[in-house]
Amino acid sequence: MRLLVVDDEVDLADAVATGLRREGHAVDVAYDGDAALDLLAVDEYDLVLLDVAMPGDHDGLAVCRAIRDGDAAGPMPRVLMLTARDTVDDRVTGLDAGADDYLVKPFAFRELNARVRTLLRRDAAPTGAVVEVGDLRLDTARQEATRSGVALDLTPKELSVLHWFLTRPGVVVSQEELLTHVWDANADPFTSTVRVTVGTLRRKLEAARPDAEGPLETLVGQGYRLRDDR
Repeated sequence: MRLLVVDDEVDLADAVATGLRREGHAVDVAYDGDAALDLLAVDEYDLVLLDVAMPGDHDGLAVCRAIRDGDAAGPMPRVLMLTARDTVDDRVTGLDAGADDYLVKPFAFRELNARVRTLLRRDAAPTGAVVEVGDLRLDTARQEATRSGVALDLTPKELSVLHWFLTRPGVVVSQEELLTHVWDANADPFTSTVRVTVGTLRRKLEAARPDAEGPLETLVGQGYRLRDDR
């Protein structure tokens, strides 16, 4: 999934982004509200992690309201507020501005990660920490995948690509869609990174069950599709 971390505390923003990248997410970072709005205007995000108190013309509440007013490219992303403001009134203000969840600083990364997983599951089908299609099973909390009970040795990026397919069984997924949601802004759209990653994932899935048909198919000129054998 593609995430945007917005916080004027540079060290904290970079640490959160690094931790989320290790979980397989594509993560961009903005250090103020104006930069966040610039990114949101051109790139699609599944979730925005947003600090409330930031310098400049747009604090976190203003950015959140702009998102809810439709000032973000593509479908409206989820918003997780990250803030040191911990009174009930502060939390209510954040939620009323359009936030989906609210996490008070300082926080443990494990809790942040759990909240991120929960928010990202809200729009996915099927729902839950464990996603299963056919003989494929992905535990998003443990970041473990199997095919017919055989453990798959997948990189974080391959896990993210697999998750995207598992939540869209039978749907044609283009390379552009994968690049938008599974890679960050540093990805070169003219490279073969998507094709190579999907190809490696396909080989690992097929190796787990060499006696069966591979679950991923390529549709020339269109993209890829996970066979829905449920």
